[in-house]
Amino acid sequence: MVKHKEVKEGVIFPLGEKNEGFADYFVGTSYVQSLIADSAINVGVATVTFEPGCRNNWHIHHDGFQLLLVTGGEGWYQEVGKPARFLKAGDVVTTHEGVKHWHGATSDSWFTHIAITAGTPEWLEAISEESYLHLAE
Repeated sequence: MVKHKEVKEGVIFPLGEKNEGFADYFVGTSYVQSLIADSAINVGVATVTFEPGCRNNWHIHHDGFQLLLVTGGEGWYQEVGKPARFLKAGDVVTTHEGVKHWHGATSDSWFTHIAITAGTPEWLEAISEESYLHLAE
């Protein structure tokens, strides 16, 4: 049974378009809706929505940071060398410059967050399927 199907209808902001521009860095399907894209400031703000089982690859933000404001569904966030953190609506994640991490939906729930991002991402390998599936145990 898939949980939090209402997320795909847009919880606060619209679902957005399929995240084709970054699809190579995600396992599964995600959607993105830009909220602020102003070249006068070096911070992007977007809603990112993950279908059940979707997650992004490990990545690092250089010369910046990432803040995640969870607005719906259930998901995971993990920094390298640390246990994964279960996320739900209302949770906030701060990722500092240079910290290798990934985030995405649980295997049985839609998941959405607002991402406030500065700097340049370095995309790395996908989290292994075995490691991801082990999170649900």
